[in-house]
Amino acid sequence: MSPGREQHDVVVVGAGPNGLAGAVTMARAGLDVVVLEEQPTAGGGARTAGLGLGEGVVHDLCSAVHPMALASPFFREFDLATRGVELTSPEISYAQPMDGGQAGVAYRDLERTVEHLGEDGPAWRALLGPLVAEPETVTAVAMGDKRSVPREVLNPAGLRAAAAFGAAVLEQGSGLWSARFRGNVAPALLTGVAAHSTAPLPSLAAAGTSLLLAAHAHGVGWPIPTGGSQAIVDALVADLRTHGGEVRTGTPVRTWRQLPRARAYLFDTTPRALVQIWGERMPPGVRAGLERFQYGNAAAKVDFVLSGPVPWTNADVARAGTVHVGGTRQEVARAEAQVAAGRHAESPLMLVSDPALTVPSREVSGLRPLWTYAHVPAGSTVDMTEAVTAQLERFAPGFRDVVVAARCIPAAEMSAHNANYVDGDIAAGAISMWRMVARPRAAWDPFTGGVPGVYLCSSSTTPGPGVHGMGGWSAARRALRDRFGIRRSPDLSPGI
Repeated sequence: MSPGREQHDVVVVGAGPNGLAGAVTMARAGLDVVVLEEQPTAGGGARTAGLGLGEGVVHDLCSAVHPMALASPFFREFDLATRGVELTSPEISYAQPMDGGQAGVAYRDLERTVEHLGEDGPAWRALLGPLVAEPETVTAVAMGDKRSVPREVLNPAGLRAAAAFGAAVLEQGSGLWSARFRGNVAPALLTGVAAHSTAPLPSLAAAGTSLLLAAHAHGVGWPIPTGGSQAIVDALVADLRTHGGEVRTGTPVRTWRQLPRARAYLFDTTPRALVQIWGERMPPGVRAGLERFQYGNAAAKVDFVLSGPVPWTNADVARAGTVHVGGTRQEVARAEAQVAAGRHAESPLMLVSDPALTVPSREVSGLRPLWTYAHVPAGSTVDMTEAVTAQLERFAPGFRDVVVAARCIPAAEMSAHNANYVDGDIAAGAISMWRMVARPRAAWDPFTGGVPGVYLCSSSTTPGPGVHGMGGWSAARRALRDRFGIRRSPDLSPGI
């Protein structure tokens, strides 16, 4: 039977975490679901594979560390742990090395972090303590649809936490971001987290990112999955298949004419791809809004195989699950400004993770993967291997001596293994306060594609980037209500 003659209740295009979250939700509502994925494997930004750099060594192709796998409302209900996904949170969530062997260290234990930060410890506690105390409220505010008031806020404790989060965002997103600190270590430690947003610093959007992630670092931690990010994807695919769904890999979609017939379509794609597929049937205003969607700064990925751990000068950094490499707050802000201006930073901001520190089974025959990203201008074709190596040598002298093999994917080539990463934009869209609200366009419904039954559910929608499944879950519940008259969200619990 040709694809044009097939009939399903739901077709999902894109098997990233959001697409799979949407597919699982629809299948659990008793609907016939098929997922179409262009790549040969499912997972989008959460895949793990061998790269041929070391026998038996596997690398995470995009995301490696997963704060939202424990904190996301979708994954909390889906319950990865009960499904056999082992998520291990290291004692030190993240660290920020600085010259001279100095470093900021964020322990899972807030009070231990406060003690480590010395004179700036009380300021750190005052900033993050109220958020750590009410993690569900902070998550609901940061990860909501930006169009409604989360129920977690509708109580005195929730109101206080939401107010504390808003005040902290205003402070850390403005020129006041260093006013409460006296030294250099605490500001640098927080700036490394803010840089996950690939946005100019300081900015409100970057501040929201840093405070959400930093709060979870002192709560559920920043876990690393045993077996790599693919373990999360495999759990989603297994549940989908258990409930009658199907995933077809190696199946690109370029026009709506290639799609099977269905009552609802969910797209884990960029707005650009959605317009390519459905544009001729979209109302002009919707199409114009999606075409105005802005893509942001980029990342180049450098994967290493090492013969031993990174020889960080600071021993505490050597125990961190994630390391932000860039130096002081001022250095990181300058580097991000250079990237935003379309120039390669003299000292690029990097994210680094050695998963074998947390999950020893990732080391095979004495070889271990090292995962790194470096922020670069959108569309950069530069091989960043030497720049990343030199930056690591700055804080870990002797790093070159443990490198067995390396491979760079320049920003311009990132979309080859994930079409959503336009010009290397791993956030699938520019990160700004306006764009986090009007994502993907200024509309009351952030998920509608403008064509009846068509929904956008990717990281280009609210709440934005990350392996959290929230875009897919929200779009699926909208489609269940609008297209199938199902107003009650299906139970996602294991065993149901």
